[in-house]
Amino acid sequence: MSLFRSISALSVLEGPAYLAIGVFDGVHRGHRAVIGRALEDARREPGGHAVVVTFEPHPMRVLRPEAAPRLLTSPAHLLKVLARVGVPNVLVLPFDRDFAARTPEEFIGELVRACRPLRQICVGYDWSFGRGRSGNVDSLTRLGREFGFTCVGLPPVLDRTGQQISSTLIRAAVAEGDLARAAELLGREFTILGTVVPGRKLARTLGFPTANLAAHNEQFPPNGVYAAAAWVDGRERPGILNLGVRPTVDGSGERVLELHIFDFEGDLYGRDIEVAFRRFLRPEQKFAGLDALKAQIAADCAEARAFAGLKA
Repeated sequence: MSLFRSISALSVLEGPAYLAIGVFDGVHRGHRAVIGRALEDARREPGGHAVVVTFEPHPMRVLRPEAAPRLLTSPAHLLKVLARVGVPNVLVLPFDRDFAARTPEEFIGELVRACRPLRQICVGYDWSFGRGRSGNVDSLTRLGREFGFTCVGLPPVLDRTGQQISSTLIRAAVAEGDLARAAELLGREFTILGTVVPGRKLARTLGFPTANLAAHNEQFPPNGVYAAAAWVDGRERPGILNLGVRPTVDGSGERVLELHIFDFEGDLYGRDIEVAFRRFLRPEQKFAGLDALKAQIAADCAEARAFAGLKA
């Protein structure tokens, strides 16, 4: 996947450009409809290039930081998910007050000048952009007639109950621990990307070495113990996750995400690992001492191994 950091950099793509523009936090089924349309139409034209155009940070962080949502996918995680669904090109535009002040005409005009040529822009039907959110699908349609590209405004994608799929709905499902609902809306498992950082190594002394993950995402499910899967070197490995404040061994109150990968040996420090919460096993609790904690961890691991179809 090719990554671009400026509009002008798109000029290296010789051939018609099909852009899918949006924030795309979570890359849920609604987002996939917009992105999929650009991918499909680009494939139909010889030399066509599909490009996902997104923004960093989330525009709400700049425009209304007090109302900014918790991210389902960090910038690095977003790129991983986009690559997984077959996106060949991504343009990540730095979003700041100056960028937000551009008129719709200025923004689209710059895209037109960079692409060779700009053939199509795909967005959600309710997407707005430019100074004061003055641009919309009608604006894009008008600018398309002026500059020779097509605007495609995709209708909302609905869930089985008739609700419009949105990142807001998914955040609520994750926060409530309804991971099946989150997966239904996402069209994939809910996952978190984290970097392995040094910990206290206490779990190692208990016989269950863990990788402490500094999560990139900002939306978490409820605290507790989960049967899990982790991707290491492109291979899915079953394991167990503990999310919480570790009340038996740590009084700081700091929330920690710990991963134990079954039957794995190796150094993971500094590596980015994506994890999926497969099944909730129990809430976090405080034990009388380390012996009781160790016994419960052993029981949790046995349950998670059985869930994964592994021998005890």
